[in-house]
Amino acid sequence: MGRNSGIPEKKLNIDLDLDKMQTYNIGLDQVLGLIQANNTNIPGGEIEIGKRKYNIKTNSEFESIEQISNTVIKTNAEGKFTKLSDIANIYHAEEDNDFLIRQNGKRSIWVITAMKDKRNIINLRKQIETVFETFSASLPESITMSNAFDQEIGVKKRLSGLGRDFAIAIFLVLLTLLPLGTRASLVVMISIPLSLSIGLFALDLMGYTLNQLSVVGMVIALGLLVDDSIVVVENIERYMRKGISARQAAISATSHIMVAILGCTATLLLAFLPLANLPEGSGDFIRSLPMAVMVTVTASLFVSVTIIPFLSSILLKGHEGASHSEGNFFFRAFKNYINNPYQKFLTWCMKHPALTLITAAAIFIASTFLVPVIGFSLFPASEKPILTIDLETEPGSNIQHTDKVARKLERYLFAQPEVVNVSSNIGKGNPRIYYNEFQRQNASNQAQLMVYMSEDSHVPEIQAFAEKLRKELVNIPGSKIEVKRFQQGPPISAPIEMRLIGSDLDTLEALGAKAEAIMKKIPGTLYVKNDLKYKKSDITVTIDHDKAGLYGITSAEVAKTVRLAIAGLEIGDLKSEEETDETTIKASIISNGENPIDNFNKINVTSLGGSLVPLKNIASISMTPSAPLILHYNKERYALVSCFVESGFNTDKLTDEIMAGINSEIKFPAGYKLIAAGERESREESFGGIGTIIILTVFGLLAILILEFRTFKSTLIVLSVIPMGIIGAFLSLYLTGESLSFVATVGIIALAGIEIKNSILMVDYTNGLREQGMGLYEAVMDGAETRFCQFY
Repeated sequence: MGRNSGIPEKKLNIDLDLDKMQTYNIGLDQVLGLIQANNTNIPGGEIEIGKRKYNIKTNSEFESIEQISNTVIKTNAEGKFTKLSDIANIYHAEEDNDFLIRQNGKRSIWVITAMKDKRNIINLRKQIETVFETFSASLPESITMSNAFDQEIGVKKRLSGLGRDFAIAIFLVLLTLLPLGTRASLVVMISIPLSLSIGLFALDLMGYTLNQLSVVGMVIALGLLVDDSIVVVENIERYMRKGISARQAAISATSHIMVAILGCTATLLLAFLPLANLPEGSGDFIRSLPMAVMVTVTASLFVSVTIIPFLSSILLKGHEGASHSEGNFFFRAFKNYINNPYQKFLTWCMKHPALTLITAAAIFIASTFLVPVIGFSLFPASEKPILTIDLETEPGSNIQHTDKVARKLERYLFAQPEVVNVSSNIGKGNPRIYYNEFQRQNASNQAQLMVYMSEDSHVPEIQAFAEKLRKELVNIPGSKIEVKRFQQGPPISAPIEMRLIGSDLDTLEALGAKAEAIMKKIPGTLYVKNDLKYKKSDITVTIDHDKAGLYGITSAEVAKTVRLAIAGLEIGDLKSEEETDETTIKASIISNGENPIDNFNKINVTSLGGSLVPLKNIASISMTPSAPLILHYNKERYALVSCFVESGFNTDKLTDEIMAGINSEIKFPAGYKLIAAGERESREESFGGIGTIIILTVFGLLAILILEFRTFKSTLIVLSVIPMGIIGAFLSLYLTGESLSFVATVGIIALAGIEIKNSILMVDYTNGLREQGMGLYEAVMDGAETRFCQFY
């Protein structure tokens, strides 16, 4: 789907001369009515002649500009008549351009192409490139075609990056498999492409495409899907080290841990179930990630209990020699240098159980105190090397003034070495090039510039350049400039928004001004904006209904006349000779650039009796202030005060600080209240409906564990490992300076699933040893040593 932007429509102007109309004693509505009456096509019905029926057409539509010019407007008793051309200038023109587009400082026309759902952007880009090359070759030398934005470049870069990460992940998995032996490692590695292929097939059947999040889900699943295969192969190897044949070991070892693997996979799927059922925009945004993990892990279960045992029985060799009874070189090195120190530490912990448990509990409790320090956030900023600059001049500014300021910005940006391209949209927002960004409506005092950096730019460079622009672009007088990066997640206009809700607009304006002042004083706020701060000035035509009534003039007639005189009216269409194209006919008065207000003194309104009455006799003209916009939330009026967050400050903490400041310094009248919107509201909406699914997930986990172990004691032991993983998660976020964001939550959920999975294998093996008559201490030590290689 494609569309053009920046091409003005064609029109036919009829500019009426008010002075000449006064001379001929002709009213505006009279001219309007005659033009419309002479440009109509009314069906005349049908008539039967003989055996046939004929339709009657009365065609009086204008066919040329000459016909319009010769339209008779007035005749007198002497037979003299006045044509439209006597009182108006009639000519072809272009619609007034209410927005301008430039690419790198040059006037441009944008051809915007959007892709349909479930299409391959790389293949589509190749087809479009062929069309562009053919069209570009036919352009005149003075016109060039350039690429402003190409989503396919970013997709290729993202996929190549994910491919690199995927390769690194596979390499690391391969390293961890070396203690199993070369053949065992090969068997496990076979499970990766098989599981991923089945997962991709299942995703396609479910209607999910291969996008950034689904690929990330598969990268997450990469470490999970080999777990089952590692457990199966390691168990088979352990049986074979006891002298059992490969075939018999494959059957016995797989049967021995079948229930444990089924329980592990079920708990892992339940861990990702809440993410797959998130409501609102966050759910739509993230859903392909948990679905990719879930289908891929399910595929790995099938592979690990069917194909992996079969391949193991064929490819693995028995360990008949005494030198191989303890495994290969890597396994022995792992046992001597990693497993043995772990066993010594475990022995000490087993001898001091109370101290170990108290220490673990103390560390977990201490880690929870990191949460306020870490802070909360929803989604991190995008890594795209694109900055958007929002320019806003004084309310009521025309597009020419806004364009002058935009050109100053362009000259500054062209001088920056980091800038590759600049796209400017004056009077209109940028086209939608990011999934949660939408094009702004036309406004003559607004402009948006897209600043493209090199595709090789990294996040620190992008952030540093954005900070540089924010510091250096604050001194342009008469304008407000905001430098922003694209944000991930559902669309929000600003990360921090304060809604002041009430009924009276004047009171809301006063409260909004106070809230704005408080917000500006708090460190970390950026681009503080009060939507009710700046008022527009309107020209108001106040009708004296008593005087108008004496002349027999209605308010509607006055409004229509003023509209025709000032803004003009579209009064019909002029069809081309082939009737394939139409040109809009627009009537207005000749513009008065020196004093447009003086036009009101020349406007005459036609009374019911046909006489012309000057507008100034029945109405007064005045300048009145008006609110820029009136916002409603749940049918209640509100003022919106918003801001962005400086780098290094946490959005959630800053929101709390702003709310505390407003509530402490402002005394709200009865019926008025404060509500936090922005990122906080989006987060509440995103996670607000997840409570039920989390409860179901928890009970599902408990049911699976109780059915598998048949005791609450073993179930609690398995679940007790989750707090230990949370310690590492919070500590990692603190050390790296990251917040507890939506993405971090996904990682913690995945971590909990892995922890439960490993715990199930450990407890299941230990319970099996105890059922064989082994003591508790010996069973725990044996289980820890046996399963440690798999977990590691």
